[in-house]
Amino acid sequence: MELTIVSLLCILGLFLLMMLGVPIVYSLGFCAVAAGLYCFGTACLPKVGWTPFHMLFNLAWTPLPLFVFLGSIIAQTAIGQDLFKAAANWLGRIPGGLIISGIMGEAAMAATLGTSAATIVVMGKVAVPEFERYGYNRSLSLGALLAGGALGPLIPPSATFIIISVLANLSLGKLFIAGIIPGIILATMLAIPAILICSLRPKLAPRAERASWGERFSSLKRVWPIAVVILAILGSIYMGVATPTESAGVGCVLVLLIAVLFFRLRWDGLRRAMIEAAVINAMILFIMVGASFFTYVVGSANIAKYLLTITGSSAMSPWLVIIFINIILLFLGCILEPLTITLLTIPIFIPLIVSLGFDPLWFGVVFAVNTQIGLITPPMGIDLFAVKTIFNIPTGEILRGVTPFLLMTLLFLVLIIALPELSLWLPSMMVGK
Repeated sequence: MELTIVSLLCILGLFLLMMLGVPIVYSLGFCAVAAGLYCFGTACLPKVGWTPFHMLFNLAWTPLPLFVFLGSIIAQTAIGQDLFKAAANWLGRIPGGLIISGIMGEAAMAATLGTSAATIVVMGKVAVPEFERYGYNRSLSLGALLAGGALGPLIPPSATFIIISVLANLSLGKLFIAGIIPGIILATMLAIPAILICSLRPKLAPRAERASWGERFSSLKRVWPIAVVILAILGSIYMGVATPTESAGVGCVLVLLIAVLFFRLRWDGLRRAMIEAAVINAMILFIMVGASFFTYVVGSANIAKYLLTITGSSAMSPWLVIIFINIILLFLGCILEPLTITLLTIPIFIPLIVSLGFDPLWFGVVFAVNTQIGLITPPMGIDLFAVKTIFNIPTGEILRGVTPFLLMTLLFLVLIIALPELSLWLPSMMVGK
């Protein structure tokens, strides 16, 4: 049987096992080993053996566990609560002010947590009681928080960017910086539906109490920890003072000191943070090992070369290829989670992107946004069902609430595709680039 056909059957087998509820790591491993044995015989077994060593002892992955640990420590403090209260004091009187405060809080927390689920849960636990206190519509407010989770992997540090940088051999520092301006724009765009809807239907979001100017400026004193951490991490990378790995290490130490000295983090909280970080990192690394061998088997069919040949021999516009790639990613996002999509498609798409003359840094940002959209759409919307479960809201209700914000996210995706400069300008200004 042709290797290409076996690779396609391998992919179909992966989808089938996942639909049956088999965990992704076992689905990847079983399909890849079965296809490898069929195509290459026992000669593939040494590859199975040394793949974990090759993946897990690659120093390029070092920032990943450090940033995950940093986020886990922050999740054990009241930093998220202070951020939301400060934003609510300044924005609470605007139509949908508390919703906007939640989105802006997610943007700030994204600069330390790096994942969408963590960003939504940490900010949601603070914001939802305030939504209920002021009588905000649950569907709209939770829909906004759900969509705001897309800021987690976009605003650095980002686990998605770390994986992309290793797989595509890109500068992690430049990828981090490339996500800053798009992240700010997305946070602003997500606030627009809240303002418009709540202006037209004020009953959905009653105005919060007016905060005095003294309370507003006083609340800013409580956000200094997150500002210090962001400046320490991103500032050191942008100025060329530290590598992403070094900045992650400095960030962990800094956050730990702040948590202990100013937020009374003690052994119980630190223990929970360490366990959470270990579980998350283990999950990610196991999936990476399975996906690495899966990509090796599927990649043996030279799918990337085949795509290059097709696009090179046809009169298809490079921008049309970009549109097709994004449609494929949107479809995959409905049935796979972003980590798996990243591991499976980046090795195939990056050579194609480069051959078409596009900047892979720009594509990395586009890719991160696109794959996050799948997290809030059924049937596999992980963040969607996390919000449904944690905050006890029916699926139909949360889907109605998230729809206007989802449409704005899709519009944002079109914007960053059409204007690569939004992603590339800041990295071009980096010191020591």
